[in-house]
Amino acid sequence: MKSKLSMTSFRGKLIAASIVCILIPTLVTLVVYNYLTRDAVKDQAVSNAQQTLQLVDGHVTNTLKHMLYLMNYFQVEQSGIGQTFKQFISGDWGTANPAYEEYKARADIMTKIESVTAAGEPSYLTILLSNGTYFMNYRKDDDFDPVLLITKPWITKVQGFQGLDSYWVGVTPTEFRRDKATSPYQLTAVRQLDSRSRTGVIVVTIMERQIGNYFREVSAVQGQEVMLLDGNDQIISHADINQIGTSFPYLKQLNKQEDNIVQIDGKNYLISKRVLAVNGWKLVSLIPYSTAVSKINSIFENVFTFQLISFILFFILLMVAIRAFTKPLLKLDKVATSVQKGELHLRSSIRGQDEIGRLGKSFDQMLDRISDMIIEVTRTQARKRKAELDMLQAQINPHFLFNVLNSIRMKVLGKGDRESAEMIASLSKLLRMTIQDQGNIPLHDEVDTVIDYMKLMNMRQKDKVDLEIDIDNDVFLEQVPRFFLQPIIENALIHGLNQQAGTIQLNAHAEADHIRICIRDSGQGMDQATLERLRSKLAMHTDEMLLAEPEKKKGFSSIGLQNVNERMRMTFGDAFLMQVDSEIGAGTAVTLIIPKQMQEQEEVHEDV
Repeated sequence: MKSKLSMTSFRGKLIAASIVCILIPTLVTLVVYNYLTRDAVKDQAVSNAQQTLQLVDGHVTNTLKHMLYLMNYFQVEQSGIGQTFKQFISGDWGTANPAYEEYKARADIMTKIESVTAAGEPSYLTILLSNGTYFMNYRKDDDFDPVLLITKPWITKVQGFQGLDSYWVGVTPTEFRRDKATSPYQLTAVRQLDSRSRTGVIVVTIMERQIGNYFREVSAVQGQEVMLLDGNDQIISHADINQIGTSFPYLKQLNKQEDNIVQIDGKNYLISKRVLAVNGWKLVSLIPYSTAVSKINSIFENVFTFQLISFILFFILLMVAIRAFTKPLLKLDKVATSVQKGELHLRSSIRGQDEIGRLGKSFDQMLDRISDMIIEVTRTQARKRKAELDMLQAQINPHFLFNVLNSIRMKVLGKGDRESAEMIASLSKLLRMTIQDQGNIPLHDEVDTVIDYMKLMNMRQKDKVDLEIDIDNDVFLEQVPRFFLQPIIENALIHGLNQQAGTIQLNAHAEADHIRICIRDSGQGMDQATLERLRSKLAMHTDEMLLAEPEKKKGFSSIGLQNVNERMRMTFGDAFLMQVDSEIGAGTAVTLIIPKQMQEQEEVHEDV
């Protein structure tokens, strides 16, 4: 399956091209659609955030206005209370019983404080006069000592304020004991009771949780983060109390951009702000950009899922169609590959009226013609080889026989010893081997022929050549063609030793599934160029040998190594190997690798 769908196959290329032609327009459409709708969704998200801030603004403003109302109540709405505060400072009550008047005035002020703070947002109200006298709506021992307000650094800042100007302290750690556990921070506003006489100050404090809890509700419902900042961009109130008191520098970044997007901790957020009219504090809304565009992302995912399902269905249909259209081509390719490996009997059997059908028919007809031509060429070559081998097998040099017989004659005439009789016996054996019918013989018969041949050659020439034989016992019965060792020995005598004294070694050993025969002489050897030419001739195919011009040599050397190589290859096929090694002055070695035949014959007999 992998090979059929690889990019190098026709089917793979066709499928890839179809997929690309469909995917590219689809992806471009999805990207453009997502890009165009994303801005619209972002603008809508910003608009929704502004609307949410407007609602939050109403709640926060009401809370802060209630703090202003408490301060206004004792500074403006209650006429005559300012005179009472001055009497507390001076101690002049204008009666004979000042203690009673002071008690009565204090009770009246505390009643007003309790009544005005009972309604609206929970708050802590403290009136601190310049002489240290104070009034509050909480218990001193359990909650907070109002005298400590004198030590606060912001007390001095409010002294320069006029009329209804208030100083918004911002967020500070909660100092009221009963609220510390539920609200770690508090918000405080302070104003002078009378900026001209500096009678004292009125301080109103609320818990940060009164705003922070509302922010948490908005975050849970709207999915956006809301916070309250002071004029220095410090966080005054936040749904996460850990953020309170930290700086929020991203408003400056927002002022430099126009797309309402800021990056915080590597993530993009849509940011909106709204300035409170009460005191200039700022409400800021943060929405994760991914959340803002979640709807369009959901639509995009649905569209993408639909496109993906459509593509899968199309891909399945495409695979079925392409498989049907290209199946004949794959079959034709498979047949062509098998034919390339030598299986010429296969045919594609592809027929049809289209181009593929005509191609299959032409391919089968071509294979038919090739098979007929191969049969004809094989028959012709077989006839040529048989005729040539018959001719080579019958070639026995008359000049060689004449010389041998002449040598015997001279020996007989000169002496009447047993050496002449042995020479005649060896010649008889040699002649008998040459005139016998063709066929394979045991290796020991071929070795006997070589021994007889060496006896004759040693009697013929002046210098004697020693033949050393080392043959394993288990290879003597191996079947080999006749006269395949004698031409190699003759080459060693005539060309290697140059008919001089020396040694020829004949070794035969059995290995795994073949026999290794080595004929080595101690002659003059060959240079590298001559050795390469000889190896090239041995590597030639039969057809090349037939076309090559035959070399003319004398004696048995006319049969030569090429003839032996060709005969052995015809007998044993590619399993036979001949290797020639030689060096100048170091002699020549001819190695023959012959597959075992005796074992095969035994297996055949066992099967029979």
